[in-house]
Amino acid sequence: MRWLWRGFWVLFAGLGCSAYAGETNQAVFALRAEKAFLSARAEYQKATSNAAAATVAFGQAAFDWAEFATNDTQRATIAIEGISICRKLVEQEPGRADAHYYLSMNLGQLARTKALGALKIVGEMEREFVAATQLDARYDYAGPERNLGLLYYEAPGWPASVGSRTKARVHLQRALELAPEYPENHLNLIEALIHWGEKKQARELMARLQAGWEKASGNFTGEKWESSWLDWGARKLRYEKELAQAEVKRAR
Repeated sequence: MRWLWRGFWVLFAGLGCSAYAGETNQAVFALRAEKAFLSARAEYQKATSNAAAATVAFGQAAFDWAEFATNDTQRATIAIEGISICRKLVEQEPGRADAHYYLSMNLGQLARTKALGALKIVGEMEREFVAATQLDARYDYAGPERNLGLLYYEAPGWPASVGSRTKARVHLQRALELAPEYPENHLNLIEALIHWGEKKQARELMARLQAGWEKASGNFTGEKWESSWLDWGARKLRYEKELAQAEVKRAR
């Protein structure tokens, strides 16, 4: 997606993906997302010759708008609509990575509304991300690898759920290898490395991110990337601060 998908993981980590954006920006982004959702739904309802593409676009729009839902009821309603159409497309055309991808993404939105019940949805999310990875790991700037890595990173470990440091590392690294131009792939792995206490590796990766930051800012431009840059910029500053503080402590 155009920003780090962390809405579902608030259940485990206590931080939502849009936490860095101010209320004014949130309102603007929400209006844009709602408009895109309604437009995508209209296109889906009238689509005949290219119904699959319209379905995927609608599934993406559902996920995007659900990010700005103001309550669980609204988020669940949007997510269920996205899940329904994507699941149908998966059944009709199981070879489409994008259909599996947005099915899992919308399942994640629904999981956000289920508290502990979210764990029951994780298994299907994992299966759909694995399927998307096998079909097209590069889709959405290595989105299937990125989100599968985040699933393993944030979810509780066995026997409660599918969480796994080993699997998280593999998929987060793979996402970065496949789409190094995408800042989010760097930031996800940096966060994980900091969390795992691997500060040296995190600093090295931060230097790589910094070296490509200006180029990325020229590649990902326009209205649709504004929310991403708010998130990415804030996270980058946060991790830089954490790494600097860790270095000061180490030097004492």
